[in-house]
Amino acid sequence: MAEETFEESLEELEKIVTRLEQGDVPLEEALDAFQKGMDLSKQCKDTLSKAEKTLTKMMTEEDKEEPFEEEDQ
Repeated sequence: MAEETFEESLEELEKIVTRLEQGDVPLEEALDAFQKGMDLSKQCKDTLSKAEKTLTKMMTEEDKEEPFEEEDQ
């Protein structure tokens, strides 16, 4: 099975949170859903972290990566 996209994981996480907030989930099911939500949350955080690292680098004219630094305003 292919790994879910960031958007799919986030959508599933939102559904879990909404369901748990309603409070009508049996305890065992709530614990399983909570664990799945934590896993999805970590996956989304890792994806965002990788994207941030990629976007904060830029290529020099010699095709070398260097950190992107904001100019002082």
